[in-house]
Parts: sequence; C-alpha cells; structure tokens
Amino acid sequence: MMKTIDYYNQNAVTFFAATATVNMEPMYQRFLQLLPPTGRVLDAGCGSGRDAKAFADRGFRVDAFDASPELAKLASTLIGQPVEVMSFADFDRHHLYDGIWACASLLHVPEADLPQALQRLWHGLKPDGVLYISFKHGTGVREQGGRVFTDATEDKLQNWLQALEGLASTDIWLTADQRPDRQEQWVNGLFRKAPAPASTRKLTTGGADQFLPKLVHEIAHATHIDISVSFIMTSGLSLLMPDLQAALCPELESTRQPAKVRVLTREPMFCSSP
Repeated sequence: MMKTIDYYNQNAVTFFAATATVNMEPMYQRFLQLLPPTGRVLDAGCGSGRDAKAFADRGFRVDAFDASPELAKLASTLIGQPVEVMSFADFDRHHLYDGIWACASLLHVPEADLPQALQRLWHGLKPDGVLYISFKHGTGVREQGGRVFTDATEDKLQNWLQALEGLASTDIWLTADQRPDRQEQWVNGLFRKAPAPASTRKLTTGGADQFLPKLVHEIAHATHIDISVSFIMTSGLSLLMPDLQAALCPELESTRQPAKVRVLTREPMFCSSP
C-alpha cells in the first residue's frame, strides 16, 4: 500500500491533470438519485477531488479523504474545502453518511484487507444509505506502473459484500473506461443499507438497537427539536452538528422549512472527551 501512496505523491500533478475532467455524469446520476436532496456524502479515496466537487456543486454536503498527502492538497484546492489525509484502515465513523462514493479507490487495498475496509465504510452509512464502489474488471492482484491493484469480478463483489449486516439491495454492472485512451472494463457496485426498523418501543437499549441512527432520522424530519441533557460532549456534538445545521438552515433547493432547535443542559456547557 505504501508503494502505491508513494506513486501518487510523486505523480500527483500528472494524475490530477489526467483525471480531474473525466466525465462521470452517468455514474453520478445512478448514485445520486438514490440519495435525499442535500444529503451528506463521503468521497472515500477522492483522488483529484473531481467527484466530491461534482457532488458539492449539486448541493450535497460533502466530506472527502485520500491517503496521498499530495493529492489531498490538489483536491482541496479543486473542491474548495479541506480534504483529510487518511487511509481506509483509519476510517472509523458511524451512521453519518447518506451515501459513500469509493470510485476506483478500494482497488489499491490488499485483497486480504478489503472485507474490513468495506465493513468500515458500511458502518459509516446511515440506515437506507448507499455505497458505491468500482474496481478494474479482472482477477487477482497485480502491479502496474508502480501501483498495486486488486482486480475484481461481479462474483467477487458479491462475495465481499455478503458479510455486510443489513444489506437491502445490490446492483452490479460493467462499464467501459471513461478515458478515451483506455480500453479497460470496470465492475461497479451500488449497495443499499436497510432502513431503520420501525418500532413502537421508546427505549433504546444499545448493541444492535443503536440510538444515533434513530436520532439522526428524527432530526431530519422534525420541525421542532428539543434536546435536554445533563451535559454535552464535543465528540457527541460533532456527530449531530451536520444534521442540526441542515435542519436549521436548509439548502435553497430544499422544500424543508427551518426547524426550531432548543437545547437544555447544565453548566459547564461542553465536556471534552476523555
């Protein structure tokens, strides 16, 4: 993996120039139509930042990361916001995203590590969220031009995704490379997470019955939000802030009216994480 990251650091400008303007519109439409307007999207392994910028330009709330510091700098400039330097092994977020886009990025993860990388991304999705992934069509692991690739087939994608809890639907298909000088085929997958189960129970018990997805769902549909807690931790507030901001200040294209939010807590207002 480090060899591939070194390649991108050394060839960041050339790679950026070759990929930043590739037309991915058909893929965008297939992915974005499954997401709520102005939903929160993660571009995982964003490369040039081309796709993250396209999502942000359409009104989605976008986060992005890449393992190459040099590519992350170029992507930050293109998108107009910071891009985190992070690998798939470092990703550890839960129930934050309506959609996660991993276009031609997981293919650099060693095959033995791919199930765990997919699990990490899956945990980052909200209920009813959508994961997009793509790999060069083929079998095995190979090295080409200083980079290591894990290729995949339709059956291999199915096998990798079988372990994901709450997998509601799958859509796998082949496409030609969008770059005019390439003759390769790509295998693409769209995987939808099951919606949060309807429940009449008022008590959330933890474990499989997690509170955060329910809370985020209620915030997304509420006109009045009252939160009463004994204290507020910055780590917990950071999980809710994007959804509270979306409720308070809906995007111009949204038909949602701004919600009224009230928070009751005791002093001190914020407690740091241990």
